[in-house]
Amino acid sequence: MINIGIIGVGLVGSELFSQILKSSYKNILRVVALSSSEKMLLSDSEYKPLVVDLSKDIRSYVIQQGVPVNIDEFENYLVNSKQHSVIIDCTASENIAQLYPSWLRSGLSVVTPNKKGFAGSIDLFKEIRELAVNTNKEINNTNAPLVYHETTVGAGLPILSTLADLIQTGDDIIRIEGIFSGCLSYVFNTFCSLTNNTTQTFSEVVYCAKKLGYTEPDPRDDLNGMDAARKASFVIICGRLANVDLELSTLSIDNIMPQGLQSLPTSEEFMRKLPEYDDYFSNLRQEVLDNNQVLRYIGIVDFKGGESGVQLIKCPASHPFASLKGGDNIIRFTTKRFPNGFTIQGDGGGAAVTAYGIFTDLIKIQERVNKF
Repeated sequence: MINIGIIGVGLVGSELFSQILKSSYKNILRVVALSSSEKMLLSDSEYKPLVVDLSKDIRSYVIQQGVPVNIDEFENYLVNSKQHSVIIDCTASENIAQLYPSWLRSGLSVVTPNKKGFAGSIDLFKEIRELAVNTNKEINNTNAPLVYHETTVGAGLPILSTLADLIQTGDDIIRIEGIFSGCLSYVFNTFCSLTNNTTQTFSEVVYCAKKLGYTEPDPRDDLNGMDAARKASFVIICGRLANVDLELSTLSIDNIMPQGLQSLPTSEEFMRKLPEYDDYFSNLRQEVLDNNQVLRYIGIVDFKGGESGVQLIKCPASHPFASLKGGDNIIRFTTKRFPNGFTIQGDGGGAAVTAYGIFTDLIKIQERVNKF
């Protein structure tokens, strides 16, 4: 059995708790601690699984029934368990990510979709990797800490586990390419397609993406280069796991917006002025379509040429990204063993998919610990 504490009971944390309670693992993966940003709820001294009415809002329940948050107390409660314990960080907090080394030193395993510990400070990343028992090593006692963070790239898609398999079996990775912005995937798949000759202007496609919920509340965060760290995070994480010390400051990141749109003070003004640049984007589209190409905004980890970054690329019709539809995430690995590359594609976002990815990481920890 494994005792679990979940920090962050928003959409993903609540969905994860619900998935565990509805599964056959509910008495094996025992959720004994929950925390919102305000309150926490701990089980008893016997570490009995928490039971919550799933028809009610879990975060509200924790706030109503819990006590003020004390992360040290939350950690100590799990450390004092006789069973192996895991903290799941479902926040996007850099301050929480900074606590991972302390948790690992205490023997706690960590599972998280939080990118901050893996795409932020290189020193923090290296400390986490040094303290954790990496997935290519055997653990020799039930208190050895493990770290799994599959969902930091592509949510529930098996991307980091595939990368780990390639590395551990000695393959030579040449290039990793991916699209991990649901907004930019939808925008360019709709605006520039070889199979769907849309007459929509760029601003109309962006407006539809906003209406459908693909964009951030402020679309500039997706389109104007203001959220470069998030767009580059998959490049940084994949590169680091393959032993390339990438940092945001060393990456080339294209701002796809014309200069006149890059410094507008408000979202409203940005959306109002965007149609003025429809001709600019229409000309880009026509240029690539005339050459049997499409536009795609792609993250690249280049292991041979050293040109890692996030770039607006002209993809030929033969490229697998050219036929991408909707807001799917996609990644392509090119290696010595797979010189023609292979792709992983699917829904890379949403609470249910992300919670599923965290759940599979938990099962991996349970299987490893139960070997003893």
